Amino acid sequence: MISVSKLLCELDAEGDGLRYDAAADSSKPQISREKQRRPVVVWNLTKQCNLYCSHCYAAADTGTAPGELGTAEGKRLLDDLADYGVPVVLFSGGEPLVRDDLVELVGYADDLGIRPVLSTNGTLITPETAAELRDAGLRYAGVSVDGLPERNDEFRGADGAFDAAVRGIGACLDAGLKTGLRYTITERNADDLPGVVELLHDEGVDRFCFYHLDYGGRGADIADADLSPGAKRDAVRRVCDLTREYHDRGAEIETLLVGNYADAAYLVEYARRHLGEAVAERVYDYLRRNGGDPAGERVADVDYQGNVHPTQFWQGYSLGNVRDRSFGDIWDDESNPLLRRLRHRSEHLNGRCADCRYREICRGGSRLRALSAHGDLFAPDPQCYLREAEIA
Repeated sequence: MISVSKLLCELDAEGDGLRYDAAADSSKPQISREKQRRPVVVWNLTKQCNLYCSHCYAAADTGTAPGELGTAEGKRLLDDLADYGVPVVLFSGGEPLVRDDLVELVGYADDLGIRPVLSTNGTLITPETAAELRDAGLRYAGVSVDGLPERNDEFRGADGAFDAAVRGIGACLDAGLKTGLRYTITERNADDLPGVVELLHDEGVDRFCFYHLDYGGRGADIADADLSPGAKRDAVRRVCDLTREYHDRGAEIETLLVGNYADAAYLVEYARRHLGEAVAERVYDYLRRNGGDPAGERVADVDYQGNVHPTQFWQGYSLGNVRDRSFGDIWDDESNPLLRRLRHRSEHLNGRCADCRYREICRGGSRLRALSAHGDLFAPDPQCYLREAEIA
């Protein structure tokens, strides 16, 4: 994740220590006082979902799937993650709220000292559910909304999904849960971006995560709906402009960009152009500490059957299964060729990535998109939108 609000507006956030090794510079209580040494783990604890979204990286379905980790197995997994020192577990799906043991698992993670957070479509959250999750120790709920009502409902495959998600967001906020927006930008919904931010900011949401489309699950089926590089650049500029506009109005919203580390380079260029060289150098230093694309290093995924993946988007390749080996044994095993090469990717990048001046803070962007588009793990990310003069 790249924090636009931190880099351009110096807005403190609870992830400053974990993300930038900058806890001492922040006035906010921190998730971690130092940069993470272990990955944040996304746990797709079910493949079932009450919706059928066109861009779902997990290819979730409305029915149940065989082999799902049960409650006892899930607790063993959480014990395993705690022993390994994982700082955060993100409960995801499918839709995690279709499981009747979600509150129990959230509470168990919290008792172990792992920070539990939630990724949800929001439509199943009631005031009672929000209160139960809060009392269990949930620290954050990220609710997916992908446009204003018509476009969101088209994405989600259900009329009324937008209104239900907004009700879920309201229930979380009323319960005192930190709540944010998760928004995947494509050519179908990019024009709705300012309207969604305004609407949900008026509702009380102050954290916005803008995701680029990754080509995993059903996301690969709609790769042609991804923004062109030029349009993607415009969308990222709009996020930067909106962040600064809200900040100038005294609205301290936290905005983050996720899934395309060309954004890191662009933020340095944006800062240089609009805020001056000294700010650009500070932005670069924070992004250098952040370390570029995190796949296979600072983020990991465990699916509903216990398979471990380099990220939540890379569901098609398993590094091993937690039913057979501990998560730590799997994650530390660099005899796995994909894991080893991802962790040494700078040695293998080719094309325009090989000589890019921003390679240190980007590290080639999405290797999954490169593999999907070119059949080459180390080819340039097809959604790098930097200009030749910027990378030279």
